Amino acid sequence: MKSLSFEPLVAALALLRPRWSRLALAVTLGVFALGSALALAGVSAWLITRAWQMPPVLDLTVAVVAVRALGISRGVLGYCERLASHDTALRAAGTARTRLYRRLVDAPAETALRLHSGDLVSRVGSSVDELADVLVRAVLPIAVAAVLSSIAVAVVAVISPAAAAVLAGCLLLAGVFAPWLAARAATATEEAAVDHHSGRDAAAMLALEHAPELRVGGRLDDVVAESTRQQHVWGAASDRAAAPAALAAAVPTLALGASVLGALVAGISLAPLVAPTTLAILMLLPLSAFEATTALPAAATQLTRARIATRRLIELAEPDPTRRERPAVAPIEIRPGDRLAVIGPSGCGKTTLLMAVAAEQQAGFFAEDAHLFDTTVRDNLLVARGDATDAELSSALARVGLQRWLDGLPQGLSTVLPGGAAAVSAGQRRRLLLARALVSSFPIVLLDEPTEHLDAADGERILTDLLTSDGLFPAGRTVVVATHHLPDDISCPVLSLGRVEYPHQS
Repeated sequence: MKSLSFEPLVAALALLRPRWSRLALAVTLGVFALGSALALAGVSAWLITRAWQMPPVLDLTVAVVAVRALGISRGVLGYCERLASHDTALRAAGTARTRLYRRLVDAPAETALRLHSGDLVSRVGSSVDELADVLVRAVLPIAVAAVLSSIAVAVVAVISPAAAAVLAGCLLLAGVFAPWLAARAATATEEAAVDHHSGRDAAAMLALEHAPELRVGGRLDDVVAESTRQQHVWGAASDRAAAPAALAAAVPTLALGASVLGALVAGISLAPLVAPTTLAILMLLPLSAFEATTALPAAATQLTRARIATRRLIELAEPDPTRRERPAVAPIEIRPGDRLAVIGPSGCGKTTLLMAVAAEQQAGFFAEDAHLFDTTVRDNLLVARGDATDAELSSALARVGLQRWLDGLPQGLSTVLPGGAAAVSAGQRRRLLLARALVSSFPIVLLDEPTEHLDAADGERILTDLLTSDGLFPAGRTVVVATHHLPDDISCPVLSLGRVEYPHQS
């Protein structure tokens, strides 16, 4: 019965922290909306049967007005319920994202950086949406169905206990067995779909973020094709779930027919004893009683999705399970004003080492693929230090070689970069990120591949300035640079494959 476990619901609610008063209001409005439908069925049954008896018209006036009022109130209350439930869900989604961002800020740096940006987008985006949908598509339907089913069974029990027993059994079949079947059918497919969804997003983000480089390397079409393939695989997995899900959708209809048949048998036996209007209510009331259970298979499926989404979001803020232990920061002591170069091929652990330093010291880590925002040049630099002046920002840009670029912008620092990184070249992006590091006030600055995508001459010049005490950074700030290569005349300590080398002074 894992598929119907309420653990994901509890975990989701703990992360969402919805406003319980607003959620209770949504449930109340939902109960009244479907309660109006239930009452409408009963009053309509009475009115039709009573009209067949051809009484004075005035005897039907109250029932006619009640039918109109119940028909109108059902639509109005249903609309109000949607407003309240969606407001609660959207606010809860915002709360969940805020809490996730705070967890990521407080977690070790490698917690977020170990995941591809596409996977992060998928988790913080669609996974949080899946949780928020629990309130609208699971909590609300389950609560409303429980209340309405109890009321329907109680009303029918007043007329015929036998018919009420049949109705209760059929409601359990439609409200418990069908959802369990739907959830069980969806579990395996949803888990596979999440994997394909993440793979599709990762491929799509790779194509969006690195399209120029991929096109030059002749791999852009392959990356786009991989995203398309993942989408098709995801669609195929969803199609495989359609057959058992269809059976789950058919069960409520079968249960409805069984309950009506039971009411018919009970009505035949009661015909000599009760009024025709009472028999009509007994026949028609089950038709509306099942309206509340029709959403429960989808609610169970949503709980399954919530369980998967909750697990992915919990993993998001947990340390990397594949990481055995944190590497040593360095076999030398990092002192104020030091310059240290970390060299080695891709995958040797340079970035991990910088993140370890950032986690253990008061250091600023500036990643190779740090984000440029779709906003002004000024705002893209102020993320490093919010109180920096325009003069400081312009000076930082000039020192990294972007003075002519800045002078050519139509509004200078106030120029918006449409699409963020898409508005600049790869080299300009690297220089902007380096300017962001210059603007920051961290006493220890950790730079990951700061000269990537720059031509060889500019790259060597900037590396020399970064690793020289009187270069780009003041002498009192510590600078650690991870790179693939170093100029020949660098004289600072070099950390290479676990060894510290002290090049001869030039």
